[in-house]
Amino acid sequence: MRLRRNLRRFLYFILLVEEIIYLCLFAFMAGFIDAVVGGGGLIQVPALLVFLPGVPLATVFGTGKFAGIAGTTAAMVKYVRSVRINYLAILPAAAAAFVCSFLGARALSLLDASLLKPLILVLLVLVAVYTFVRKDFGALHAPKLTEAKERLYGLLIGAAIGFYDGFFGPGTGSFLIFIFIGLFGFNFLAASAAAKVVNVATNLSALLYFAWNGYVLYEVAVPMAVCSILGSQLGTRTALKRGVGFVRVLFLVVVSGIILKFAYDTYGTGGSDFARIATSVQEWLGRKG
Repeated sequence: MRLRRNLRRFLYFILLVEEIIYLCLFAFMAGFIDAVVGGGGLIQVPALLVFLPGVPLATVFGTGKFAGIAGTTAAMVKYVRSVRINYLAILPAAAAAFVCSFLGARALSLLDASLLKPLILVLLVLVAVYTFVRKDFGALHAPKLTEAKERLYGLLIGAAIGFYDGFFGPGTGSFLIFIFIGLFGFNFLAASAAAKVVNVATNLSALLYFAWNGYVLYEVAVPMAVCSILGSQLGTRTALKRGVGFVRVLFLVVVSGIILKFAYDTYGTGGSDFARIATSVQEWLGRKG
């Protein structure tokens, strides 16, 4: 009996190690993409759902947040050292996003997140079309708001984006970059750097909630976090070396990928899968309340 039990444990360990290796590869890719233009969750979350079957959805999200925030924080530190960041606008936005991200997560227990999908899909299409048509969009760094307006708009945008990230999530980084370019007058590099600061705040808020309630698989999350950091370092260096043009192209590619994913989930066979996931999250948050 003891031999059989030890054999089962050994086989479980081997399978877990294999899954962790695959998840680390996806975490590396997610860290690279997310460091440049955001959207790493499109790679990481599906991978977690595939390689961790049977794991509660809350634990999947918590594990992903742990790995994701590690890469985002590493990218933020790299950008802060290389790109001038307007903290008058960004710190109020990050603070508001931190608070409202938690409120958005709580609101998920009261509302149906899937109802937002068509609206977000339309907004993402408009973002992609506008960025593609305006060839000079994000090419120059020319802030155009007064300090007072930067602080005010930072608070409002941080609150709105933070709530959206906690309630729904996908496309948050892309929306932040677009807003920082279109409204604040940042170029793509400065906008990406600013987005990382706000993203760290929203991810930290969600991670604290998941970790406090024990919804993190640390044996999986820690090695994924290491690989996410490595990917983010490579992504940040590539963005800083290749410049605004590279970031713009990758931004369009990632936004297009998000659009396709949203369209499939909303109007294709994937819609029913998303509905089941949304329902599970709502039921879980409802029980926690």
